[in-house]
Amino acid sequence: MLYYRETGTGFPLIILHGGWGYEVYPFDRAIEALSGQFRILIPDRSGYGRSPSISKLPVDFHQRAAAETIQFLDDLNIDRAVLWGHSDGAVIATLLGLAAPLRFTALVLEAFHYTKAKEGSVDFFRSMIANPKSVGRRAIAALARDHGTEWREVLARNATAWLEIVESGPGDLYDARLSELQVPALFIQGSVDPRTEPGDLEAIRRDLPQAKLEIIEDAGHSPHSEPASADECVRIVKEFLLPLVQTTRAI
Repeated sequence: MLYYRETGTGFPLIILHGGWGYEVYPFDRAIEALSGQFRILIPDRSGYGRSPSISKLPVDFHQRAAAETIQFLDDLNIDRAVLWGHSDGAVIATLLGLAAPLRFTALVLEAFHYTKAKEGSVDFFRSMIANPKSVGRRAIAALARDHGTEWREVLARNATAWLEIVESGPGDLYDARLSELQVPALFIQGSVDPRTEPGDLEAIRRDLPQAKLEIIEDAGHSPHSEPASADECVRIVKEFLLPLVQTTRAI
């Protein structure tokens, strides 16, 4: 069973953390704003935090994490939920929406990844392996709180898996199926997110013209936790989710 944090009451909201774990980009502001309307559950994926450890993150880790999340929901007898995925978590949330659309009322997809190529991030991934301390003191402290002495391995595993994805060939992370997504989706991107690749936003607009895309000016890779953008990010999410959840409850 995965370790998870839980707070609040109401409709289930599952938060799926990014590739470095939860503590580096915590959802404090979102929890404060949404715990009155949502039962918020935040699982650590396998290999992160207090969940079972792993020796390697496989190249198909997003797909494996999606299956793991379904099992997590089944174990808690949660038949229907909202997903908020950040970065790698957004990829996982999208795969879940494609695989089991009837189980999810809405998806919040923050710092979304589309292409496998990630050409603008290859040097970043390599630096995570060669020099993990380059992330800085604040991030190191958060990573150590989350993963203890294994924090370097967490960074290296994630970076290595992404490099393997890049080397796996052309295409996108969804096997050209993003346009099939039927679950209502809100995309949130920071305007200066260094992990956004050229063409990612265009792909969203092309494949899912019905989806809502919000670009938060001057925000980086984590609008929900950056002090200058957190309030706006949470406001956007709340305004998107509440009408959908209320409709689901009325059915």
